[in-house]
Amino acid sequence: MLTRESLSLFTRHQANPSSPPSSSSPSSPASPPLSKCTRLCRFHDNGPSKGGGLGGCGRGAVLLRPPCPVARAEVGWSCSGLSCINRGFWHIQARMAPRLQLEKAAWRWVDTVKPEDVTQEHIELAYRIAVPACKRGTCRRNCKGNPNCLVGIGEHTWLGEIDENAFHNIDDPNSERRDKNTFVGLTNLGATCYVNTFLQVWFHNLELRRMLYLCQNSRAEGHNAESDYEPKTICEHLQYLFALLQNSNRRYIDPSGLVKALGLDTGQQQDAQEFSKLFLSLLEDTLSKQKDPNLQNVIQQQFCGQFSYVTVCNQCGRSSALPSRFYELELNIQGHKNLTECITEFLKEEKLDGDNRYFCESCQSKQSATRRIKLHSLPRTLNLQLMRFVFDRQSGHKKKLNTFISFPEVLDMAPFLEAKEEKCTYELSAVLIHRGVSAYSGHYIAHVRDARTNDWYKFNDEEIEKMEGKKLQLGIEEDLAETVKSQARKPKSSKGYHCSRNAYMLVYKRQTEEEDQTQMNVEMPAFLQRLVDQDNKKFEEWCSEMADMRKQSVDKGKAKHVEVKELYELLPAQEGEPYEFVPVEWLKKWLDDSTAIKAIDNSQFLCSHGKLHPDRIGEAKRISHKAAEILFSRYGGGPRIDRSFLCGDCVTRRCQVLRLKNQLNEDYREVTNLAKAQLKSGDEGFWVGKASLRQWRQLALEQLEEEEEETKHTNCKTNGEKPTSATTKDGLKEDGDVDEMKTFNEDILCCHGGLSIQESERRLVSAEVWSKLKVYFPNAPEFTQQQEPCQQCMRLEREGKENEALNRMMATEQKTSLLNLFHEKNRPSLQKWPQDTDILYIVPLFFVDEWRKFIRRPAKSNPVSSVGNSILLCPHGGFMFTYDSMLQGDAQHIALLWPAEWEVVCRLFLVDQPISICRIHDATQDNGNVLYHTQPELCRECREGFIFQQQRDLREYAQATVYVRKVIDNKRMIKEAAPEFSMSGSEAEDEKEEPKVEGEKDPDFNQSEDGAKRQKLSEGSSTVALSSGPAATTAAVGKSGIRRSMRHRKLRGEKALIVSANQTLKELKIQIMHAFSVAPFDQNLSIDGRCLTDDSATLGSLGVFPESIICLKADEPIADYAAMDDAYQVCLPEEGFKGTGLLGH
Repeated sequence: MLTRESLSLFTRHQANPSSPPSSSSPSSPASPPLSKCTRLCRFHDNGPSKGGGLGGCGRGAVLLRPPCPVARAEVGWSCSGLSCINRGFWHIQARMAPRLQLEKAAWRWVDTVKPEDVTQEHIELAYRIAVPACKRGTCRRNCKGNPNCLVGIGEHTWLGEIDENAFHNIDDPNSERRDKNTFVGLTNLGATCYVNTFLQVWFHNLELRRMLYLCQNSRAEGHNAESDYEPKTICEHLQYLFALLQNSNRRYIDPSGLVKALGLDTGQQQDAQEFSKLFLSLLEDTLSKQKDPNLQNVIQQQFCGQFSYVTVCNQCGRSSALPSRFYELELNIQGHKNLTECITEFLKEEKLDGDNRYFCESCQSKQSATRRIKLHSLPRTLNLQLMRFVFDRQSGHKKKLNTFISFPEVLDMAPFLEAKEEKCTYELSAVLIHRGVSAYSGHYIAHVRDARTNDWYKFNDEEIEKMEGKKLQLGIEEDLAETVKSQARKPKSSKGYHCSRNAYMLVYKRQTEEEDQTQMNVEMPAFLQRLVDQDNKKFEEWCSEMADMRKQSVDKGKAKHVEVKELYELLPAQEGEPYEFVPVEWLKKWLDDSTAIKAIDNSQFLCSHGKLHPDRIGEAKRISHKAAEILFSRYGGGPRIDRSFLCGDCVTRRCQVLRLKNQLNEDYREVTNLAKAQLKSGDEGFWVGKASLRQWRQLALEQLEEEEEETKHTNCKTNGEKPTSATTKDGLKEDGDVDEMKTFNEDILCCHGGLSIQESERRLVSAEVWSKLKVYFPNAPEFTQQQEPCQQCMRLEREGKENEALNRMMATEQKTSLLNLFHEKNRPSLQKWPQDTDILYIVPLFFVDEWRKFIRRPAKSNPVSSVGNSILLCPHGGFMFTYDSMLQGDAQHIALLWPAEWEVVCRLFLVDQPISICRIHDATQDNGNVLYHTQPELCRECREGFIFQQQRDLREYAQATVYVRKVIDNKRMIKEAAPEFSMSGSEAEDEKEEPKVEGEKDPDFNQSEDGAKRQKLSEGSSTVALSSGPAATTAAVGKSGIRRSMRHRKLRGEKALIVSANQTLKELKIQIMHAFSVAPFDQNLSIDGRCLTDDSATLGSLGVFPESIICLKADEPIADYAAMDDAYQVCLPEEGFKGTGLLGH
């Protein structure tokens, strides 16, 4: 291993590639001083060698060349001359330097080699031909800067012994096969785990399965084995599904046929208890149509029991009973610890008094009474529903009760029956579990006891697990629900009892004294067995096909393994042998068996000369000619790049650029000093832009980098693309606006290509300075001291000054004639019509604004030539506004003129159409009524269309902002007055300064700082209208003189939401819930006192427009975030089984 000292000595002398660097033996305690051209073996202490060699370096450096064969073999220096230094240098750099250092080292020789002196050995240095190849185990990943590194390209997966399973990604088809003495699972189609649990429970009801097999199914009996069997009715689906669960060879089957027939949404989890009730009801209705009486009553025999509601009048003692059937008992678990307590409460006597009194037929009046449930008979299969999912009145949505309930394996129901029986014992046969803390999410599984062996199994969709020791084990199911804080500890259960906080349904089977073992086996009808055999045959064919595909992949992989092992040994190019280049990405894909191998494409590596670009060497690998012959013959492609494709032109040009970049700082200091000196009289001078002179180093650096990047493809640069940032060598930006400076001296170039007339922007430099600058900018514009400025520019300058003087005169004249209009003083107002005139003239506000701009800056603005009243008229030539609409906000578009001002305007400007408004006294009335008339008259058709379009635009918005403010104690958090207005600090000052106008109405208006204009909805609308520009002061100043702003001032407790007009109110409430943590059912929304209640209505139809302020009053905040998640589910449409086959649709 090389020491730090030897590396430092070695790299310090790379400036002279004609001689190797020196080193002293690290093992020697003290090395004697060595003279020039002394050579010392750094591997063996055999002393200095004399004679021969490459000569001295000329700098007094200690040179290094191992003369002994052992040292040469270790370093790899097998020849004298420059190549020896190359190999020794790369030997050190490859071990010690990263990729960037290797890249710099490839061009280190340019410091001492002129472009015209570049040789083939320098070219090979630039292409890193002599960099030693990395050995396996030395690189974690492939060395991108080393074209000879063939490690880390994916070869490790092929070298050595490989397991056959690595050649394919096909699972063993036998893993899909049903194990011996196990049951078949059901595929979860998304959120159908609740369906799977009940199907498994009903399948293990042997009597129900046996009776279902007896159902008539003429379609299945006459089915042709050549086609797939597709059940139609619910009974057929369940029959076929049970047959597959019994005798299928598959590990799990797909219940999508039944789920699709029921019309269930596979992506939405439903209420499992409701599904059980509806499905059994549907099945009972279907079986009732069978001819066999045993089939008609199978559901009732299995699941149906009898009880009655018995009510006893406290006054007369009359008892009335209402008999009823049940398929499951719904037991309240809140406040209870075990199943016995739940059943006892279910049968507990209830008092009917107060408003809930009972109407007694004997007393013929409402009387206090007692009511209780009496159990008369129980079914063979007793379903006990534990009511874990209840409605929480406080939060307004369902929640799950995670209460521990203890239940026995053997349940004696005799004490609860009215007719006392000697024995009424039930044995636990299934426990249905809901894992999760929320009522709207979670996972359903079932624990079922096999009636034949009494073994317990856990059915979790596709996965089935047999419990050890014929015992029910619920421990792991309880652990998965430990996500709710402050959970009570699980109580200890005595022998024969179990305890669960997730069990929501218990299934008990009635015990009989003598169980017939023949009833334990359910024989399948022949027609169903044929269907199962057909499915098993398809499964076996699929297994065989998968096995063949696995074998083909393994055979292909083994052949590829042999190919890679042979070819990889041939890839490294040996010294002195011919070589070629191929893309490293192609080699990686070749070694990656998962991708299709395409032809070799080397065209991406070619430079503008059609050869290998030196900057693309990091993306190519040098391989032996023999290996290249095999690869190209097998996979094709091209062009083939060998040693003759090393581009000398690119290397020479790069050498020139790099030398200029290295010389740039020295020339910059010299030019800076020379430019400070005054130009002597008689010396030739050249004009240089001051900005160019300040930035010339940066411009030169950019130009050199641009030339370097012209054909360079690294760093995502394309041909001719300039660097993204302009920085100096020190990483700092130069002063001045570099973005505007493209080429040197362009700042003194006029638009006509001549010398700029701006003498302040240029200065004279000496010929010596100019000659140095020309080296970096050979194409820069050149102007000598005697060069005349551009004559066209001088003429235009004179004309510009004359026009400016004319504009100033014109502006002065117009300002004098219309002084009040300019200063906005003594303006007429529609709110308070002036007494001394009956006519006012109207011009567009835009005309006045543009005219004021010209008056203020006549030299920078163009004079206004015409009024342009046509923009206030419709296509029919009618006026677009009425007197009332202008009072209410349309005045934002117009400016009013006195008759005398109108005469001046007509004299100074072109007027396309006069517009006026007249006050007419009604002579027929004595009440002093005044009429107002516009000329041209109002076009009512266009006016109505204009208003309709505005209303439509407000109701069809998208991605608009509305503001939601929280209400506390029925009071807004801001002032009630003008809630849609806000005022900035500067405008508040305007409020103090502007005088109040007495006796005038305060029309709704705002003033936007950007001069944007907004039209009102209609004449009577309360929508905010805008006033923009000083000329609309009469419309913008009310009795309070306030100039309000369109800018919305956000207050505490207010949040902005992005909405669209077609969005429903319910969707808005969901957004508000996420923003304020208030559930939708706790939100009371209103706009200006108008409540928003219709959740299905769109915001546009409810009058919620952009910039509206919605008040939110929350009934009660929800602190539990888990409850907020439930609330989010509640606010989504919950239609249950509406529209499914369970409800007869």
